[in-house]
Amino acid sequence: MATATAATAVPFRFFELSVVRTERLGPTMLRITFGGQELGGFATGSRDQRFKLFLPHPHQETPVVPTEAGQEWFARWRAMDPAVRGIMRSYTARDQRRDPDELDVDFALHGDSGPASRWAARARPGDRVTVLGPVVEDNGGVDFRPPPGTDWTLIAADETALPAVAGILEWLPASARAKVWIEVPHPDDRQYLPTEADAEITWLFRSEAAQQGRGGLLDAVRAAELPEGALYAWIAGEAGSVRAMRRHLVGERGFDRRAVTFTGYWRLGATEEELVAEAVSAAAPGRDD
Repeated sequence: MATATAATAVPFRFFELSVVRTERLGPTMLRITFGGQELGGFATGSRDQRFKLFLPHPHQETPVVPTEAGQEWFARWRAMDPAVRGIMRSYTARDQRRDPDELDVDFALHGDSGPASRWAARARPGDRVTVLGPVVEDNGGVDFRPPPGTDWTLIAADETALPAVAGILEWLPASARAKVWIEVPHPDDRQYLPTEADAEITWLFRSEAAQQGRGGLLDAVRAAELPEGALYAWIAGEAGSVRAMRRHLVGERGFDRRAVTFTGYWRLGATEEELVAEAVSAAAPGRDD
């Protein structure tokens, strides 16, 4: 089983990019390829490499981001007028190529229900964005890190984490074993996910489950017979569902909580700005709740 070292403390920096082309991958997934002279310094660690993407408002040609503020950029960005500052979202680096330098990012589309979905659906070559990304491969934006001694991996995700799952499966070697559950809105959202690993991939379709009264990810994993051996679990998607899955694996299945990596990519009824504000408030000195 492949293992990954702990993240090193490495700098991230801003990159000014523009849309090169778009490709529809399914009813709810769109791939946007970005390019730019600065991309030569962007160094993805593959797997579930995340970065910050800043989008312009509809009345702007380019996002307004305090790129000159160094490590104080976040405080400066938060202090700006929300109607002016760039719209910040977290995304996964799906693929990166050299000569020419290009970065693929897959967007889950939800109609006009969010600014990132609206922007992506209307993106055209030449549209400008700003990215805060890593400059070395081993960086804190990679969460998938199976510890030494891992026998097999459990992966569970919804469509928002599908690009990360694809990157993880590409990274896993032939010696790795994985059981994977992916929930997407429609059968046509399935993708070919190349991997050398011994991976059993189960697709769940939200539209069919709703029609037939079936459950989603949690019910599928709860009903599964899992292999013996040391588990490493990676679960990502809607925050409430992710927490419920972790409670099942740790509380009901008895797996070591330290071997479960869980990430809420989004939360029902909350914007990313609200989630960031909550995280900052929770981390503030003096809080003990």
